[in-house]
Amino acid sequence: MAIRLGDTAPDFTAETTDGTLNFHEWLGDGWGVLFSHPKDYTPVCTTELGRVAALKSEFEKRNCKVIGLSVDPLKDHEGWSEDIAETQGTALNFPLIADANREVSTLYDMIHPNADDTFTVRSVFVIGPDKKVKLTLTYPASTGRNFDELLRVIDSLQLTSEHQVATPVDWNKGQSVIIVPSISNEEASEKWPNGWEELKPYLRLVPDPTAGETTT
Repeated sequence: MAIRLGDTAPDFTAETTDGTLNFHEWLGDGWGVLFSHPKDYTPVCTTELGRVAALKSEFEKRNCKVIGLSVDPLKDHEGWSEDIAETQGTALNFPLIADANREVSTLYDMIHPNADDTFTVRSVFVIGPDKKVKLTLTYPASTGRNFDELLRVIDSLQLTSEHQVATPVDWNKGQSVIIVPSISNEEASEKWPNGWEELKPYLRLVPDPTAGETTT
């Protein structure tokens, strides 16, 4: 069954390049990103893993752990890790799940038979501290993911989880945000005593409440 927004992320125990780990225990009380790869020693995956390794500090600033998955065995992961370091300039610095038996892939519905009945699609799951799934993305095998966009989404998710706001199109940290429609003007006046820019009664803009914080 497909994993949907708001579902509890399925827990599992798996072998990884960092040893055996229990997913929920490993996540702790922070955020997490689980993303899958169709197969080891594939070109697009190699570039993705190198990029995530280079961005690890950015994920850490957001109290977010990253973990990858491929359906090949651990020994293949170890050899592939050397290729990633050589070609991408950054060694693998986060765990990569060895899912040769497809248990985690099946648990997270990462294998789409109409695309390929053996390998995983490029799935992404962002998981909050409450272990609930906050975002899902699915890419075709031929298209590399944009991890700068994923960081942007995490910024939005973390902002909206703490404040009663939403983020508009193409939003980036520091830009104006939207007061959610469920907040009345009376309630908004208490929360934002300096007022807001009202484009429409349902479209009220206020400064990003975390604009003074830096994550990039």
